[in-house]
Amino acid sequence: MTMIRVMTTTSLANVKAHLSRFVDSVHDTHERVTITRNGEPAAVLMSPDDLASLEETIAVLSDAAVMAEVREADAAVARGDVTPLADVLRARAANA
Repeated sequence: MTMIRVMTTTSLANVKAHLSRFVDSVHDTHERVTITRNGEPAAVLMSPDDLASLEETIAVLSDAAVMAEVREADAAVARGDVTPLADVLRARAANA
């Protein structure tokens, strides 16, 4: 999972003048860059991996069945209806 740590805002003129630097930064640091035109946000530059992750998150959040499973899992954890990892690993080792 990618965490967005920094979001920079800069002008379109600055991005035009230093596009390669901004692309390298977005790729290497997963930083997002908001590009402004006339002082207003006009676009966002982000890495392809971050875009794919965002799209996948949207797809999961849009799937009612998946979200129902997530809510049920959260409820099970809240009830304490879980199996400790050590028990799972022992069971797997016994069945191997």
